[in-house]
Amino acid sequence: MTFNVAVVGATGVVGQEILTILQERLFPIEEIHALASRASIGREVSFGDRDLKCKDLEQFDFSSIDIALFAAGSDVSRTWAPRAAEAGAIVIDNSSLFRMEMNVPLVVPEVNAAAVDGYKARNIIANPNCSTAQLVVALKPLHDRAKIRRVIVSTYQSTSGAGREAMDELFTQTKGIYVNDTPSPEHFTKQIAFNVIPHIDVFMEDGATKEEWKMTAETKKILDPRIKLFATCVRVPTFVGHAEAVTVELEEPLEADEARELLRESPGLMVVDKREDGGYVTPVECVGEFATFVSRIRTDPTVDNGLAFWCVSDNLRKGAALNAVQIAETLLNRGHLTV
Repeated sequence: MTFNVAVVGATGVVGQEILTILQERLFPIEEIHALASRASIGREVSFGDRDLKCKDLEQFDFSSIDIALFAAGSDVSRTWAPRAAEAGAIVIDNSSLFRMEMNVPLVVPEVNAAAVDGYKARNIIANPNCSTAQLVVALKPLHDRAKIRRVIVSTYQSTSGAGREAMDELFTQTKGIYVNDTPSPEHFTKQIAFNVIPHIDVFMEDGATKEEWKMTAETKKILDPRIKLFATCVRVPTFVGHAEAVTVELEEPLEADEARELLRESPGLMVVDKREDGGYVTPVECVGEFATFVSRIRTDPTVDNGLAFWCVSDNLRKGAALNAVQIAETLLNRGHLTV
């Protein structure tokens, strides 16, 4: 049984990663279509040992497509995702556009796989924010065991989370500083090279940024609406890989040793937690990996039933492309894809 798949935004960093992961995980594909804007028509993108020529999204007929993976941003999804869905394709959308709509499932397969069953209302499934995806994978086993009351999370998010131009800005500024060029911020609000910026997405009325709001709202929708979460999201001068320092307050006692074993046995997670130099995982080491890595697991003595940990993940993979492909696999495994 094989399926016709379209990747929208195939020339972007997430679109190219989707193509790579579809091939790596041997998703059963009959035909694969790389779609992009008219400016990219004919541009080639890699799919395993093949080169695919990009087709014009505006002229594409979705009626023969089983799954359409969108990785082109909210503006494109607003127009084309409903059209693809109406034509019969199941849309898996990486933008923030549909995430909080009641009749659109927001899915991280290790956490709420059964939620994909609700796709039929719109024929659309939403992929969560990159920082949320890795967080809820780590929170899920702790919540199942001891019920999470409250989460405090500080993120250290790479420039790839803001796209290729943001990565280019980090590279250009870093190179320029070594030859005494004055950095000129364009994509970011301040210099990103050799700096950190406590600002991702737009500011909201309460002083939070939209990125911080997303983490709160999406965690509640995916995991449990009763969880209280407070986030501070920071852009850091790395290219790929998001890191998070997380503190949770639990309803029931949970010792660090038990939490470590619980996380070690949970899907999608790898625990690397040695209390010695280098006994933890950093963003550089998680690049290209499927897992979310957890380190520095320890008791937080400042609150009752407090636990703290560090987690890192390749944001282009688990935070975007991998999770989207896993959703497609979940649809297949739960019998929603037929020929």
